[in-house]
Amino acid sequence: MLNPRPAIQAAVIEDGRYCLVVDDFLTEPRKMVERAVARRAAFMAAPVNCYPGIEQPMDAEFDLAMAAFFDAHIAPAFGAVRALGLATRMSIVTLKPEELMPQQRICHRDARECAPGEGAVASVLYLFGDERMGGTSFYRPRLHPLEIDHLLHQARHMDNDAFSQVIGAPPRYYNGDARYFEKLGTVPARWNRAIFYDATIFHSGQVDAPELLSADPATGRLTINAFIRCRR
Repeated sequence: MLNPRPAIQAAVIEDGRYCLVVDDFLTEPRKMVERAVARRAAFMAAPVNCYPGIEQPMDAEFDLAMAAFFDAHIAPAFGAVRALGLATRMSIVTLKPEELMPQQRICHRDARECAPGEGAVASVLYLFGDERMGGTSFYRPRLHPLEIDHLLHQARHMDNDAFSQVIGAPPRYYNGDARYFEKLGTVPARWNRAIFYDATIFHSGQVDAPELLSADPATGRLTINAFIRCRR
């Protein structure tokens, strides 16, 4: 299922933190897309969180394969020994810019902090051919952590109009700003490319062409997203 001899590159994000890039991740990526098409009815709107689209969980077979891949090829780069647990899902970005809720209009992190002796790594596998639908960008806060926490609190609790007043922008996919977050760089999407990064880093999908988005797994911005708890 997963490439047993992966070619792994490191893309520097900041201050010694980097994103691992693995091309040709699946041995048969088109079969995974066909599976998504066959199970399109199982896609559901994401719960109230930062994901702007629809999703469905992956099965235990994929989780086991991902955990084994992580242990063998990825863990050492993040100072980890092995995976402790995974949450994986197949996802499609579908929302138009004007449909985005406040939490979906700024970057986010998948974990704020980890338990002692543990770490957290996130992964995205791109399964779409049109690279214009975008990869993933990484950000650094410009303000004190308490001010960033307040912004995130506002994003969780404000309506769209009020949040637009806070950030000074209408609903749109995030691409950095002059006040809250500095954009550090972008890893472009590529067919059958997976990326792995520290889950505590602020990031966001780089959706520059929302007019291309579709709920069709065959043509939309289909990804497999993973959150991996690991032992350090």
